[in-house]
Amino acid sequence: MQSGYLSFRESTIHYIKHGSGKKTLICFHGYGESASNFNFLSDRLGNEFLLIALDLPFHGETKWVNGSFDEKMLATIINEILLKENLDAKGIHLLGFSLGGRLALSLFEEMPQHVERLVLLAPDGLKLNFWYWLSTQTWLGNKCFKSTMSSPGWFFGMLKVGNRLQLINRSIYKFVEYYIHDAEVRQELYHRWTTMRRCKPSLSKIRKQIKENNVSVRLLYGNHDRIILASPALRFIQDLKNANIAMLDCGHQVLHPKNADHIIDALIN
Repeated sequence: MQSGYLSFRESTIHYIKHGSGKKTLICFHGYGESASNFNFLSDRLGNEFLLIALDLPFHGETKWVNGSFDEKMLATIINEILLKENLDAKGIHLLGFSLGGRLALSLFEEMPQHVERLVLLAPDGLKLNFWYWLSTQTWLGNKCFKSTMSSPGWFFGMLKVGNRLQLINRSIYKFVEYYIHDAEVRQELYHRWTTMRRCKPSLSKIRKQIKENNVSVRLLYGNHDRIILASPALRFIQDLKNANIAMLDCGHQVLHPKNADHIIDALIN
């Protein structure tokens, strides 16, 4: 395993490189995670793939100071890393978990002719989340979001009432509570959501690109996941010839060593 750093404008992108295989695998982690979350795959895939896992903006060791982050920036960053590492941009595999699934879809939309396989683990981006849209895509919603992250008392109260009245799913309640319990964590949430708000994959365009470039698509979901459900994926892969969905015995955390066999199968078979 080797760490690498790429200067991009005023920012510094950190990534981890694993393995020595001939195929290139680009990996995008989930919210609040880092490139190291893919380390458990390196021993199993190192002979077949060379893994490049990025720390996303405001995650891990990446120092992001360029304001908004979009799919064109992402494509430029990936191409510069591939050039720096002397790797072929053709025939790459993309692997994304949760938030990283949306980034993988956004990257694919920018360079579909370079991608051989798209593997998504409980991905964000296949369904519009109303609260994310309101908080990041509208001026008023973003102002309210920023204010709430600074003074969340009213939101905590509403969340607790919703939980007591069973209006909010218990898993979602615990998930949200975890990410707003601390002032620093709340500010990270604001910066991360707002910075990556422009990565909005066009599913109709991506479906067309998948067909035109004959790309393989594999989706893995947790049977007990209450954060991201599999139903949007069924619509997404409808009439795509080389696409399938696998349901695993887990919750949202699909990117986990216990699921290594399933992830590897999705990448190879």
